[in-house]
Amino acid sequence: EPSPVATVRLDDSIIDTLAELERLLPPTEFHASIMDGLRRAYTPGAGMADAFGRWLEEVLGDRGLVVYDSSDLASKPLVSQVFARELSMPGQTVKLAALAGSDLTARGYHAQVHAQDDSLALFHLDGGRRAIRQQDGRFVVGDQHFPAATLLEQATARPAGFSPNVLLRPVVQDTIFPTICYVAGPNELAYLGQLRGVYAHFAVPMPLFYPRASATLLDSAAVRFLTKYKLPLEALQAQDEAALNELLKTQIPQVVEDSFTAAEQAIEAQMARLIQTIPTLDPTLEGAARSTLERMQRDLQTLHGKMIQSAKRRDETLRRQFMHARALAFPGGHAQERTIGFVSFLNQYGPALVDRLDEELPLDLGHHWIVTI
Repeated sequence: EPSPVATVRLDDSIIDTLAELERLLPPTEFHASIMDGLRRAYTPGAGMADAFGRWLEEVLGDRGLVVYDSSDLASKPLVSQVFARELSMPGQTVKLAALAGSDLTARGYHAQVHAQDDSLALFHLDGGRRAIRQQDGRFVVGDQHFPAATLLEQATARPAGFSPNVLLRPVVQDTIFPTICYVAGPNELAYLGQLRGVYAHFAVPMPLFYPRASATLLDSAAVRFLTKYKLPLEALQAQDEAALNELLKTQIPQVVEDSFTAAEQAIEAQMARLIQTIPTLDPTLEGAARSTLERMQRDLQTLHGKMIQSAKRRDETLRRQFMHARALAFPGGHAQERTIGFVSFLNQYGPALVDRLDEELPLDLGHHWIVTI
């Protein structure tokens, strides 16, 4: 049964997990201190959310970051009226978000959140986390049915038994901490774009939203490779070798490429004359002539492919550079931030990486940056 992360307690297996992480991380001058910090945060018996909060403070606390646990029971009474309003007007939040999603779709964008019409933007917490649905004037939680008034009374008297889903979380957050500006990632911005009506429904001022800085961390070798061959970063995302083959084509000596092109053009020109004139001898031979041309063109492309393969063998250094840059920029074909944990970068570059990013990463809108370490 799904449980909130805040209720998950680490057991002794975290010791083996950290030992495995220590084994997998390459040895660097920062290795020991990184592992010490992780072991101070992630200890048997600690809550998963608490451990992550302690680790965030370990890395960013001296920069003024305040870590708040959204499951803190002391804060729930501050938003009991938000929960009560959601229960007293069931389905309205989902409807407003759906209307905004339809408008986004009509404008050429996409809706990030698609909720069921009978669902509420609340979970019920009772040993687990269960979605709340409405059915025939009652609320359904798992296989339990509640009169609407019962859950409404619970939300007012015992709000600790509820938590918001993705549609209501920003409203709850901005009720507890009135917000001037919210720095959000691309997926957050997508669903926040559906919530203007929801904020108004709950009479909570909607903050400004600003896209967070977006960057890929590369080492100097990868940047030199991209710069030397004028290869755009996005060319590395595909997990086939199309971009590499195009690059290798440029490494074939020009005299070879020119000779191949000349041969291709000469064959096509001569065969075109033959296809044009052969019907005067026998009209039925035109099809055979065209088939011959197509076969010759395929054979030429096969030869060209062999030339590229030869270039690959001839320049394995280029291939290794390409693979190195691709593995850093798009590991497994995915965005770097979605695949490589920040612990890996801290282990490689040390805590000064945080200072470097703070000082050098631009905040301009509409750009994805490459940061060279």
